[in-house]
Amino acid sequence: MTQSSMAYRANQAYRGAAVTVSPLKAVIMLLNGATMYLQKSLQAQDARRFEEGHEHLTRATAILRGLSHHLDSVRGGAVAEKLFRTYNSLILACLRSYGRPHMRENFSRIIASIAELREAWEAVDAASRSGRPPGDSAGRR
Repeated sequence: MTQSSMAYRANQAYRGAAVTVSPLKAVIMLLNGATMYLQKSLQAQDARRFEEGHEHLTRATAILRGLSHHLDSVRGGAVAEKLFRTYNSLILACLRSYGRPHMRENFSRIIASIAELREAWEAVDAASRSGRPPGDSAGRR
């Protein structure tokens, strides 16, 4: 599958998820998907199934690319720009790490970074449902 067809599929997945779930839930689901594909890429690499590992890597980076291209820089301002740079840094880190001697350690750091992003989006989602700003505890005055 070519890069453009993978990007198209990531775009379609994002649009499909956005129709059936809230945008915040879609972002969380997509970040979970990127993590899953990176873990599958590691497993395939360990099993010496290099083509399969590369396919999983391509899917993970396509998800991250889709997320970066759907940011609204007008409404999101500096936060959207920072997220764009973050997503693209993660993509580059994945591509530079794949097949290298320290791939496992690098992918572990990348997965941890994605998990941190996902947790931040989960906090935003929870706050939006409760009506409180993220990080505000219920009993605070």
